Amino acid sequence: MADDAKPLLIKRYASRRLYNTETSDYVTLEDIARFIREGREVQIVDLKSGDDLTRQYLLQIIAEHESRGESVLPVNVLNDLVRSYTSQAGSIVPQFLQMSFDMLRDGQSQMMEKMVKANPMAKMPGFEAMQAQQEAFLKAMTSGVAGSTGPSGGGSEADGGEEDLDEIKRQLAELQDKLSKMNK
Repeated sequence: MADDAKPLLIKRYASRRLYNTETSDYVTLEDIARFIREGREVQIVDLKSGDDLTRQYLLQIIAEHESRGESVLPVNVLNDLVRSYTSQAGSIVPQFLQMSFDMLRDGQSQMMEKMVKANPMAKMPGFEAMQAQQEAFLKAMTSGVAGSTGPSGGGSEADGGEEDLDEIKRQLAELQDKLSKMNK
């Protein structure tokens, strides 16, 4: 876990090959993009000079994705970015972009939390019956497993398992009837 907090160190050799210091192997730009998508921070440094090349390589990854038709940045946004490099407004653009992405990331997290909490399936007609059927099925499965632990399983537990199975079948038939009526 502590390793994930530190940036993954990638060294660029004079041959321009990129070396993953964590796994001791060479990596490509696509590998670096995958690390980032998986949530890792990366730092790319020149082996000889020690210069931080991370920004340069991240921009190259973005440029390659954009050139393959995986357009995320609209042309007007790209124009505005170019303009920001030549104007006095360039000083506020990085903070604005950072805040915008932070808000986007937070919004996505909150949306996912709300979807989990407000389970849309719970509002579906027949959900309670389906949930009860699942509970009965699990109960039948666990009691069946518990009842067969000994060599003398006992007749009453086996009969109870059959009754539970019959109850599950009945509930399943009711659920199928409700679903077929909803489709009409």
